[in-house]
Amino acid sequence: LVPQGPSMDASKKVDLKIIIIGALGVGKTSLLHQYVHKTFYEDYRTTLGASILTKVLAVDNTPLKLQIWDTGGQERFRSMVSTFYKGSDGCLLAFDVTDRESFEALDNWRADFLEKVIPREQDFPMVVLGNKIDLSDRQVPKEMASAWCKEKDIPYFEVSAKSNINVAEAFETLAKQALSTYKGIFESYLTDSIKLTPNDKPKQSCC
Repeated sequence: LVPQGPSMDASKKVDLKIIIIGALGVGKTSLLHQYVHKTFYEDYRTTLGASILTKVLAVDNTPLKLQIWDTGGQERFRSMVSTFYKGSDGCLLAFDVTDRESFEALDNWRADFLEKVIPREQDFPMVVLGNKIDLSDRQVPKEMASAWCKEKDIPYFEVSAKSNINVAEAFETLAKQALSTYKGIFESYLTDSIKLTPNDKPKQSCC
């Protein structure tokens, strides 16, 4: 049977590239290991460049393979890290609720990402993670972070990699956004490809 019009096979696995960015020491690697391996990764070695972990899950009956890129937060690696943005389907912006500077750096991280990612969509699939809510010396009030995210229409999650609070929920919210955008682009591409006007028809060529 020939499918009527553009459609996407829901049973076909979709590969999505997700990237996690943010300042040095906010817990990006720990968040990633908690989500993928369900373990708290307390290794304080700095991520140099990027490392990749994968997670397979189902969203809206669609099998997904998330390729999650963990990036270094040191300023001197910023230009190298930004080369990994290309081809991303979603972005996690992370900060540390006990580190005010890491929150104030979000504007720069977001702007740098949106400037380099293609297509440059302001509503690119993105979530913000305020990590380390298990610690008592908080410097960034929840209201402040929520207001920043609300202004930019980005979902905000208060998370703890150590206590495994809201980690899976945050990643899966982004996965849903990214899948929805991916399907929209896929359908749009198919629709455009079958709208051939007489002038667009390929020229007949002799073999």
